[in-house]
Amino acid sequence: MSHLNHTLTTVQGEVALHRLPHRPRELLRAWDAADEYILDYLAEQTFTTSPRCLIINDSFGALAVSLHHWQPQVWSDSYLSQQATRLNLQRNQLPETAVQLISSLESLQGVFDCVLIKVPKTLALLEDQLLCLRPHLHANTQIIVAGMIKNLPPTVWKLLERLIGTTRTSLAKKKARLIFVDFDASLTTPKSPYPTEYQLENTNYRLTNHANVFSRDHLDIGTRFFLQHLPSSSAALDIIDLACGNGVVGLLAAAKNPNARLYFVDESFMAVASARANFQRAFGETRLASFQVGDGLSEFAVQSADLILCNPPFHQQQTIGDQLASQFFKQSKTVLRRGGELWVIGNRHLAYHQDLKRLFGNCTVIASNAKFVIWQAIK
Repeated sequence: MSHLNHTLTTVQGEVALHRLPHRPRELLRAWDAADEYILDYLAEQTFTTSPRCLIINDSFGALAVSLHHWQPQVWSDSYLSQQATRLNLQRNQLPETAVQLISSLESLQGVFDCVLIKVPKTLALLEDQLLCLRPHLHANTQIIVAGMIKNLPPTVWKLLERLIGTTRTSLAKKKARLIFVDFDASLTTPKSPYPTEYQLENTNYRLTNHANVFSRDHLDIGTRFFLQHLPSSSAALDIIDLACGNGVVGLLAAAKNPNARLYFVDESFMAVASARANFQRAFGETRLASFQVGDGLSEFAVQSADLILCNPPFHQQQTIGDQLASQFFKQSKTVLRRGGELWVIGNRHLAYHQDLKRLFGNCTVIASNAKFVIWQAIK
């Protein structure tokens, strides 16, 4: 794909933007029509001074890089989003200090004049963000919520009106829409229900789940099937729960492999915080474990693990695809020791076995049911 296709052109200027994880023949842009719509709208507004600006859920830095002259704060639960923003600032010869990156678990500071929100896939995350945002708004804060129409269910308007104030909606433009929200200081808003907790069935473990954690209210059927077949081996001394979510897979793997050290990694700050809370509640200081927010296994040493357990996400933000799973499998081959094992669960239709067989030269079905397959590949 030519460089031109990676260039976002708006009234604010031209910026080169790339997604993460990096793929040699990337077929997807690092922005969408909702990003373009926000930037076009802002270009028509008059600001006497640079507004104190907060950007929430910027996908790969399209908004932050384009609006760098405002020195915006950028609030996100995604490590990949933050890292892509850093790389895209560099790509455009802009200093990293042009934006302030804030993780979803960090508190906001001060009051904002302009808040730009990309609607996330998980509406619980949006609810949590809106509740945290309220104290940082003033009567004239300009609040713009954006998304592709297909990703804007009626629930979004209900949340905004219940938690922030009345809404007005733009006309559709290239299948994108903007929602303008007027802050209503008189609204009585509830305390955030997040993080939530539930008792893991047939165990003594209670699981804490922050707002953006997959299946935060109950054990999902895929994970339940995976838990029923986790391996137990005295040889597995270093076990990684890759894309760990709330860490339940690693938690049960620790119970089945009492001599192992566990490593939890996810690109969601909320997921890793949940996994840490759950593991420490279960084992206290009696077990060795590390918790890392990161880009898959990119920070792990070569040949440093005996067993990698993975339930890969098959979407990245609003985009469905196998780009994350494909990266995880390649990284796993590098990080596993000779004879080490990668265990993957996926929906039957995802056909991960083709990738695994090509990479490892082998792939065995450990278990399957009508919906899911568990595959094992050995290095």
